Amino acid sequence: MKREKTLEKLDIRTVVLVGRHDFGRCALAARLPMALWPIGDKPAVGRLLDHLADEGITRVTICCESDLSDHLDSVRKNGRLEIELLTEDLTCGTAGCLRDAVGADPGELVLLFSGSMASPASIRSMIQAHQDGGAELTMVFNPKPSGAAGHGSPAEIYLCKPDVLSLIPRGGYSDIKEGLIPSILSSGGTVRPLALAKDVGNFHDHKGYLKAAALHLADRADGADDGVAGERVDVAPGASVHPSAKVYGPVVISDHAQVREDAVVVGPAIIGRRAVVGRGSSVVRSVLWDAAEVGAQCEVVASIIDCDTVVPDRTILAEKTVSAGVDAVSDGPGGEATGHRRSCVYRSAGYRGAWLGALLDRVTVRVGLSRRHSAGILGGAAMVAVFLWSYWATFTDLCSVWRRSDEYSAGLLVPFLALYVIWCRRRDFAQMVARPAIIGGVLAFVFAQIVRNLGVFFLYRSAERLSIILSVVALVLLVGGWKFLQKLWPVIIFLCLMMPWPNRVQSAITLPLQRWATTSAVFSLELAGYDVLQDGNIIKIGETSVAVAEACNGLRMITAFFVISGLVVLLARRTWWEKLLVLISSLPIALLCNTLRLAATAIFFTILEGEYWEQTFHDYGGFAMMPLALGMVVGELWLLARLTTPPAETAPAIIARRRPRQVPDS
Repeated sequence: MKREKTLEKLDIRTVVLVGRHDFGRCALAARLPMALWPIGDKPAVGRLLDHLADEGITRVTICCESDLSDHLDSVRKNGRLEIELLTEDLTCGTAGCLRDAVGADPGELVLLFSGSMASPASIRSMIQAHQDGGAELTMVFNPKPSGAAGHGSPAEIYLCKPDVLSLIPRGGYSDIKEGLIPSILSSGGTVRPLALAKDVGNFHDHKGYLKAAALHLADRADGADDGVAGERVDVAPGASVHPSAKVYGPVVISDHAQVREDAVVVGPAIIGRRAVVGRGSSVVRSVLWDAAEVGAQCEVVASIIDCDTVVPDRTILAEKTVSAGVDAVSDGPGGEATGHRRSCVYRSAGYRGAWLGALLDRVTVRVGLSRRHSAGILGGAAMVAVFLWSYWATFTDLCSVWRRSDEYSAGLLVPFLALYVIWCRRRDFAQMVARPAIIGGVLAFVFAQIVRNLGVFFLYRSAERLSIILSVVALVLLVGGWKFLQKLWPVIIFLCLMMPWPNRVQSAITLPLQRWATTSAVFSLELAGYDVLQDGNIIKIGETSVAVAEACNGLRMITAFFVISGLVVLLARRTWWEKLLVLISSLPIALLCNTLRLAATAIFFTILEGEYWEQTFHDYGGFAMMPLALGMVVGELWLLARLTTPPAETAPAIIARRRPRQVPDS
């Protein structure tokens, strides 16, 4: 009896078909063929090639359309296989592609695989079954469902003798099932079916893909030794799962992915690299590709989220595919969610610019944001560094003004207080999507530099300092976009408080403020019962004379109280008109506090003796007004809350207990 050749001795020709783009039915397949859809950490066709190499295959021909060759660059880098790429328009059919891929040297056995499958079967067992059957062509089927008659669905795997290739016509379209198989049967050949014991997970739509992903997870779980194969949850070392999140397997959470607080993930599900499941969101039987981001309070069921795609907050997706760059999710043809597409080619061999990718991943893990946000942070940090370098001389001049001028010393705190406000709102910013407004940012930057150069040319320092605020606006537009500017404009206006007033404005208000401070202090002392005389800016109480200097005009308190009121307005959660009222009231509060300080100083000068004590009280009396002013602002907010907030209606809690009924004994 003649023994069949073993796999190592057979001259095998292996062909893998990568399907064309699927336009109209699936948004993802229109961008990327399904054979390149990721199954776990690799494209489906890449996983198939690894399986072929593991089974001892050394040469493979990939047949695809010409415009897909760039997409296949990553999978062709398989060092264990000799891969040849055959580009055609696929109008010759599957049989015609098989004929062209094999060429003039068909070998002893021809294998044909579809590139879109998740769990390829054992090649050795299929070859052995083909040899035992003695057929010209063996057509492989998935296992049939329990209780069903006949075979299961086609596994899209064919094994054939090289002689049958001569039956494929040279011209026109020829399919295997409708063309080659009838030709084999009509020529007296034999075609045998081969039913597999396990589904290979081939797919052609998003439902089939999710089923294939579930099969892949089952294969991973079957190989585990932890005794909980069906509920296995694999979390990569660089992934982050919040303690309040709930994950029910089988689930794979890939490297640098994030599952945030109160999120729920129910398997079978795959969370790709750098993907994010937002706060309070649920992901059920779905797959998130690399860098996909599901916003807060979302529901995603039996869906696929494309790489670099952001799903807005409070979005509900059920049995949909969402392509990259979605601004607003909407139903498209065939139940697909469509949006503005952004190019995103799946790469299995790392990222372009490994050092930049590693840096982004570190930032992602450290700050708890997505890769998109991390890239924005790094880019923004670079712009801020350039901004600080460019305005370093202006900042140095501002620091000298803050140090030597009592009127504007509070300006030193403004940048740090602004950063504190942004830090308090960090959760709101983390949920926003950065969409840089390049045109608006460039125009704002050009305008800022025009103002700056005019200030330098005409020696207007105020204009040069104002260009700092305008440049901050440009930075926000370039990094975050209009939505971030809309969120940050109160903080940007608050930054204006760190700028000294223009000299003309300060000169115009100094003398009126000085006269007002003197007159109001004299009026307060008269109300207190003191015999007071006013001589210009000098207050006379008995034999004591108190001169109201220009530095005591109240401008220092006005600027300081504006800073305090601005901070309170930014941090308080009140209506806009309440905040506006607090800001407006900061001016009379500052003038009132300055008047009280001058009156108290004049009284204590009649009691204290010695230049040291007089100077000490004069210096520290101003600091005592700060808690007073803050108390006035807090009291104002309390009064507004009392006047505008209706009392809560409380209903009495009534607890009724039902009297037990007496049941007579039977």
